[in-house]
Amino acid sequence: MSVPIARTVSELRAVVAQWRRSGATIGIVPTMGALHDGHLSLVRKALERAERVIVTLFVNPKQFNSPADLIAYPRTESEDAAKLAPLGTHLLYVPDAEEMYPAGFATVVSVSGISECLCGAFRPGHFNGVATVVAKLFLQAGADFAFFGEKDFQQLQLVRRLVRDLDIPITIVPCPTVREADGLALSSRNVRLSPAQRAIAPKLASVLLDTAERLARGSPILPTLDEARATILAAGYRELEYLELRGETDLQSLASLDRPARLLAAAWLGDTRLIDNVAISPIGSWSGARSSLQSEAAQQLR
Repeated sequence: MSVPIARTVSELRAVVAQWRRSGATIGIVPTMGALHDGHLSLVRKALERAERVIVTLFVNPKQFNSPADLIAYPRTESEDAAKLAPLGTHLLYVPDAEEMYPAGFATVVSVSGISECLCGAFRPGHFNGVATVVAKLFLQAGADFAFFGEKDFQQLQLVRRLVRDLDIPITIVPCPTVREADGLALSSRNVRLSPAQRAIAPKLASVLLDTAERLARGSPILPTLDEARATILAAGYRELEYLELRGETDLQSLASLDRPARLLAAAWLGDTRLIDNVAISPIGSWSGARSSLQSEAAQQLR
């Protein structure tokens, strides 16, 4: 069994039109390939929610800040298709750069505010590239649902704002971060870690979880965050770009924990940049524990 592949917008729309005539609901899972269990969990969620599922595979040049990083990003179409087939994926959409950005392409989609903080401050133009390609994929596919992981939480909130502001008729479905048994969030970049770095990597999630619990129980925000930053660097991370407490909906910086929030971080381990985040409930409603993160990961990987 293999997954049918569309490589052009016209091929994609022909398949979607056929599905629409039969009254099927359609889900889309945008990816850049190099699929891991985190991606596959999104596909499984999509198959539960929609009657037909499209997985997109496009390494988007407009969201890379470094040409070397773009060149180094793995292209694994055959392996990805083999992973998707047993799940029952209905279509793999694999356009090339010329199909997505034909000669003379001059449009940029920019979501101001939410794209300028956190990762946006360190990766100028990145979220313009994300917003542009996501808008195009939504318009090309005309799907009913789109599935995004919470690990890239800023991206998720940006896509939600994009859809709301442009009245794109699609429902964004957030999906929990999938983790290894030791807490490390799954990422295509994890394969770049050396064995020594891989042993250090879970410390990011561990510190975030510990810090979230302390904040939710009333610890003062600024000194608690400063201590967390120092702990991550002491664990062996080369550089910490940010570790910040932000409002969950608008990603605004918080001086008090009076509404649902996220603790978000980006850090470099050697030459690999890792991001992660955990949710924090307002003070007095914390019910989490370290074991909950690992048990949730185990359930998602089954």
